[in-house]
Amino acid sequence: MTRWETEVEIAVENGFGGAYSQEKAEWMVGAVEQYFQSNADLEPEEIEDFLAELMNNEFDTMIEDGSLVQVSQQLCLFFSQCQQGDGAAVHEAIVQLAQKKQEAKVAAAKSKPVEESSSEEDQETEEEAMDCSASPSMSGPQPSPPPSSDADVEDGWTLVRKKK
Repeated sequence: MTRWETEVEIAVENGFGGAYSQEKAEWMVGAVEQYFQSNADLEPEEIEDFLAELMNNEFDTMIEDGSLVQVSQQLCLFFSQCQQGDGAAVHEAIVQLAQKKQEAKVAAAKSKPVEESSSEEDQETEEEAMDCSASPSMSGPQPSPPPSSDADVEDGWTLVRKKK
């Protein structure tokens, strides 16, 4: 899976393209195909610029990690192979990419629980480190805690009411 695929997935999953992000991603496939068919002898740089423009216009996303270079080169290769009648090679490459993508998802799913537990521990450590309760080294007047009332909710939240 390329970084560009990941960036497109992130843009779609997080709605960078608005309510129709998924539809925009699907539309982009046809738009790229049409771009190839409408323009003769495209260079990878032209495809890179076109993809960058699509991502910026449709998802308000700038891709600056260099992945568009790789994707545009691969697209040009695939298009050339299709024009030469070697669709089988393109199909095989796409199948291999899909397998790599699936393997990456499986590997990510296996490592995810470990990452979550360590980040929870990190969060607890940060919370402990940021405990800024009154200490003798603090100078100046300390604000008094708000008066406790029936406005305190069981889950630790306090209801704030407008002053009369």
